[in-house]
Amino acid sequence: MQYLERTIMKTHLAVKDEPWLKHYPKNVRWDTPLKCMPLGDLFDEAMEKYRDRPGVDFLGKKYTYGEIETLTNQFAKGLQNIGVKKGTKIGLCLPNTPYSIICYFGALKAGAIIVNYNPLYVERELNFQIDNSETEIMVTIDLHLIYPKVKAMLERTSLKKIVICKMSDALPSFKSLMLKTIKSKHVSKISYDAQNLSFGQIINNDGDHQNINIDPKTDVAVLQYTGGTSGRPKGAMLTHANITASVAQILAYTEPMELLIAGEEKLIGLLPFFHVFAMNAVMNLGIAIGAEIILLPRFTVDLTLKSIHRTKATVLAAVPTIYTALNTAKNLSKYDLSSLKYCNSGGAPLPEEVHSKFRELTGSEILEGYGLSETSALACCMPPNGPNKPGSIGIPVAGTIVDIRDPDNIESILPQGEKGEICVRGPQVMKGYWHCNEESQQACINGLLRTGDIGYMDEDGYFFIVDRIKDLILCSGYNVYPRVIEEAIYLHPSVEEVSVIGIADKYRGQSPKAFVKLHEGKALLDTELRDFLKDKLSKIEIPAQIEFRSELPKTMVGKLSKKELVAEEKAKQQTQDIKE
Repeated sequence: MQYLERTIMKTHLAVKDEPWLKHYPKNVRWDTPLKCMPLGDLFDEAMEKYRDRPGVDFLGKKYTYGEIETLTNQFAKGLQNIGVKKGTKIGLCLPNTPYSIICYFGALKAGAIIVNYNPLYVERELNFQIDNSETEIMVTIDLHLIYPKVKAMLERTSLKKIVICKMSDALPSFKSLMLKTIKSKHVSKISYDAQNLSFGQIINNDGDHQNINIDPKTDVAVLQYTGGTSGRPKGAMLTHANITASVAQILAYTEPMELLIAGEEKLIGLLPFFHVFAMNAVMNLGIAIGAEIILLPRFTVDLTLKSIHRTKATVLAAVPTIYTALNTAKNLSKYDLSSLKYCNSGGAPLPEEVHSKFRELTGSEILEGYGLSETSALACCMPPNGPNKPGSIGIPVAGTIVDIRDPDNIESILPQGEKGEICVRGPQVMKGYWHCNEESQQACINGLLRTGDIGYMDEDGYFFIVDRIKDLILCSGYNVYPRVIEEAIYLHPSVEEVSVIGIADKYRGQSPKAFVKLHEGKALLDTELRDFLKDKLSKIEIPAQIEFRSELPKTMVGKLSKKELVAEEKAKQQTQDIKE
């Protein structure tokens, strides 16, 4: 906490005249003290306050916070019993289940560093991230869609052990029986040994784990993989202070307005916790305020509507495509969504028509925010009591400086209204990229994060994004990296050259489109190429459109160039918009 207070004191003079200050939430100061601590302490403080409250509701099976606390402490000691020490990398490759919370906090309390994995990763993606992060132990689940991919990594990577959680044990009794019998084909048959350990085996202890000394300012809590400003994904090193400061920033924005009341909220957890937005704005925030977290293993419209209706949920965090899907649900009138009082949106711009329709249906405003993996999820947010400007990402959260700088001269801050690179400084900004010194130095300059986004600030201090420097595609709030798709397409023997760009998608915001040149004399259909990619890319990465060309545009030095392709697609979109 003292570190954050010193940071705020040193930067206070730089922001005292900033226009965003007049739009700050009621009773909130930009320089409000932000409480940072080890994440294990955040968990323990919450357990002390809310031990007897409902903690988790997973498809109808409920856990009190006291039960979550017991399992978390047992998991921490079990990890230490198998050799986990401070700094051991533990991967979580899980859908949203009670295990996600228990294993996250249990591993942190054991002194480990969390490495988040998308359970839909294909083996090639798992292989890269395991070796790059030096993950030693992976926690996963016994579903056939996930476990076999992780098991294969024992022979190919630095992975030493797998901890397997049983989905049936987390479910209500009837659904558990269904999974064991009628749906048993979805569950892998597992032979447990020295490398394949059961969750039950790990937690078979008294929970009296060794306390680990954590320096929240310097000790890394999570390696959150992201594309950064370009290229292959890199692990953003998020310290305990980064993550807990981000939670404190959300609370500073919401508690004074009574948008969130500790010990009273019911929070829908449908965004996957391997994503930084859900990890912090749902799981960590939910624990900090003693909310009942209603966990959904994946998003479906019906399940989400039924869960809000059944539980009388009060808080929903989602991405724009989810709000769009809920707005247009065929059987929406069957469900009561009026219990929702606080909703937020991130990951991509929220269309005004989607916001207006959701407000009409529920009576709830959606507060739009902006952040990156490198900022522990949050840098700006729409103020609850200020103007809600369509297309804006809001104003800086507490303790955070956001300014617009010249991309070619990053020391130069541009005046209000001019477009430049959005740069962020604050206690939530990452320590750097794991094993990427050069990229870290390029992205972080004396604590200043270059986001790679181009935007401007208006006269009220609201920020707007107009373009991206980053060569990535934002699809349903997820980063999709063209290079990853291109590498997979190049594996096909008929492909000579490929360029992948993002194109407009009314549902997802953006989708990937591949431009492909084939080797002379070769023939290939787009359906054949998509079939080829099914085991090499996740569904969201498979190109929505594939266009075959005899030549692809190149620069003067012969490198493939995307700017001509982007311009062509923008022109097509403009023509289509005029016709509509």
